Amino acid sequence: MKPWPTEIIDASKKDPRTYELIGAAMEVHRELGCGFLEAVYQEAYAIELIKRVIPYRREVDLPVFYKGQKLNTTYRADFICYDSIIVEIKALSKQGKVEEAQIINYLKATDFAIGVLLNFGAPSLEYRRFVLSQSA
Repeated sequence: MKPWPTEIIDASKKDPRTYELIGAAMEVHRELGCGFLEAVYQEAYAIELIKRVIPYRREVDLPVFYKGQKLNTTYRADFICYDSIIVEIKALSKQGKVEEAQIINYLKATDFAIGVLLNFGAPSLEYRRFVLSQSA
């Protein structure tokens, strides 16, 4: 079992994959603006990922383990892109710590090191990139 991360950092360093994922989200927000339900943005985002030939899986169940035992409770990620990045979509007028905690928990529950939180509900697209760090 993978050890728990010792630190979560909000990385500002550009990564070509997350740069592409955020660019796709910007295009969706440019086209739709804010005010739609999360499901609308998820569907539009999937279309944009296809147009950009970005590999993804949608609505992916993420198992959770406790002391090596798989729990019946699972998380569900909106998207797994490039088989290594969790993308979580929100449509809130203001996102906060709860939404950040959600993606951090998704990262802790999986072997994924990178997560992107996208919020389409604000007048401008809000996004944050999270990276698990094993060093403190």
